Amino acid sequence: MQTRSDPRITAGVIGLAAIAILIGGAFAGLLVEGARDFSGAWAAFDPYLFRVVRFTLWQAALSTLLSVGPALFVARALSRHPRFFGRAFILQLFAVPLALPAIVAALGILALYGRAGYFSGFLSAVGGQGWPGIYGLSGILVAHVFFNLPLATRLFLETLQTIQADQWRLASQLGMGAAPAFRLIEWPTLRAALPGVAGLVFMLCITSFTIVLTLGGGPGATTLEVGIYQALRFDFDPARAVALTLLQIALTFVVVLALTRLGASTTGDANLPVAPRRYVSAGRTETALNGALVVLALLFVAGPMAATVMSGVGADLGRLAGEAAVRQATLTSAVLAFLSALLSVALSLSLTMARRVLALKRSSGPRTLLEHATDTGAGFVLVVPPVVIGAGWFLLLRHVGDVFAIAPVMVVTVNAVMAMPFAIRAIRPAYDAASERHERLCALLGIAGWARLRLVDWPTLRRPLATAFAFAMALSLGDLGVIALFGSDSVQTLPYLLLARMGSYRTEDAAGLALLLGLVCLALVLAADRLGKETARNV
Repeated sequence: MQTRSDPRITAGVIGLAAIAILIGGAFAGLLVEGARDFSGAWAAFDPYLFRVVRFTLWQAALSTLLSVGPALFVARALSRHPRFFGRAFILQLFAVPLALPAIVAALGILALYGRAGYFSGFLSAVGGQGWPGIYGLSGILVAHVFFNLPLATRLFLETLQTIQADQWRLASQLGMGAAPAFRLIEWPTLRAALPGVAGLVFMLCITSFTIVLTLGGGPGATTLEVGIYQALRFDFDPARAVALTLLQIALTFVVVLALTRLGASTTGDANLPVAPRRYVSAGRTETALNGALVVLALLFVAGPMAATVMSGVGADLGRLAGEAAVRQATLTSAVLAFLSALLSVALSLSLTMARRVLALKRSSGPRTLLEHATDTGAGFVLVVPPVVIGAGWFLLLRHVGDVFAIAPVMVVTVNAVMAMPFAIRAIRPAYDAASERHERLCALLGIAGWARLRLVDWPTLRRPLATAFAFAMALSLGDLGVIALFGSDSVQTLPYLLLARMGSYRTEDAAGLALLLGLVCLALVLAADRLGKETARNV
């Protein structure tokens, strides 16, 4: 078997180099700027900065508590009733927030709970005075729970479905009720998964940018990432941006390290296994309580989606479609997302192939540094959020030329690397299975390089690559982190244009754009999910 000169290892090294250049360049920008104005960067560590840190941690902790706590009981309710009409639809609906761009969800929440929202009259009547709206901490919490409660519910439900059927059979034979079953069977399993799920939600909340930017409502509700954006785009205070970025990196690194030690998956899972056979039946009272709990969770998740659709349909879609700015932003978004997804799939495949070759070469013994890097290299991007990478390159390139002129390059590269953990999750199982079947035969026949990829690997990898491509394209289409820093009148994507229309109080236009963006991203993720399920059946 060829290993030393295997082109798959070369491709993996090139992929790692690309990631290293992207992240290393961001750090270089921070170091150069910090060295140029060290006193300014040090002076930025003032009471306001630490107030931003406290709010970042506080909103993430509250969001985690409000998301994970109810998710435990919603997941248990769904687990106790593995077969009822509409259960599959509910689980599919709970996967939709994974597909929605954050700015679309934020607009739906405003349409529902905002000062002029559908519930504003009811909320004003309950409060006894005019409803002030949902901007600030309350809006951030509602949005984070909207995204993370369904995710945590699905992860907990997946955990509950790992309980062996023998335990339920024994519980049925002993006549065990709901409370003892929870205490002796379900809670030990949930307790083992709780730290990992809570840590994942906490990390998603401390790296939340779009939600806080659109719903934060002022300096009193600002997180580190939004502070970086404001320091560069509004105040143009590079020293403060450096200080905020360093704190964000340190905070994210600590959380990701804790997640790794807890064994949590930082990408989640869109698929759920088939519900196992159950031997314990829920009583009438428990069924009513579980049904009410599931309905409340369903209404909470479906509400912003329905509000987004209703507001979007009410907009003048024909006029929007005829606007040159909208058509240009749509074309720009499509091209950048296509290139980003293509690059993400290429990098992910290169790391996957190199890791497999190095593992076969080693056969036994400790992993080499290169093998370890190809295995975990894509995860490095989780420590450095997109806004942080964008800020580093913004500071580095402003001394070279026009930073806004390279907006397309930054959007494509950063979004491609950020989608790699999801793409690798789709590609790696299929490639490893194909390698297990064909590796020895390819070595005997001398098939390698492009010929092997085209003749041997492509038939097996076609669907996983399409899954990864669709998901990466959806993530890039809905991203606002990088384009918020590098966007301008000449380079606008749909999320950037949507944010601009919201900022200029053109809410009807924003609703129409949100509906368009949400439907496209949802279609891409649903296509990825369907392709992923077909791939899992074939592997």
